[in-house]
Amino acid sequence: MKCPFCNEDDTSVIDSRVSEEGDRVRRRRRCLKCGKRFTTYETVELRLPQVVKQDGNRAEFSRDKLLTSFKRALHKRPVPTEQVDAAMDQIMQKLLSSGEREIPSRRIGEMVMQELYKLDKVAYIRFASVYRSFQDIHDFHDAIKEVQRPQRKRAAKKTSPQG
Repeated sequence: MKCPFCNEDDTSVIDSRVSEEGDRVRRRRRCLKCGKRFTTYETVELRLPQVVKQDGNRAEFSRDKLLTSFKRALHKRPVPTEQVDAAMDQIMQKLLSSGEREIPSRRIGEMVMQELYKLDKVAYIRFASVYRSFQDIHDFHDAIKEVQRPQRKRAAKKTSPQG
């Protein structure tokens, strides 16, 4: 760390303390050349990948846009805010752990659909209708069949005789 007073590279850490929140470290440093002391703060910097739009343009990832997608799909649906937050955190974690510098917007849309599928089937179909650009009633019918398929399998398992 360079000394802010004399620009010397050689400084030493005198004291380190973690903040009460635990999200940063405060360090007291002393310049070995001029002897002056100064404070630095160390925080985690998480970089989300850039979003590559369908037209090829790139944009910073926006948590607000992600939330808007969930809110539109879940409008007037009985899904607790905590579950929506957890779904968003799940997507954010996937993006962070991917280690990619860029991600296609389509992949983010697929992640949103996966989370909505778990949260609320109606919201899933709402989102899918816009995301997949449904053209007619048959597209809706196919999406509804897709949502109903797992329920039929579970119902069959519950009513099958035990042997």
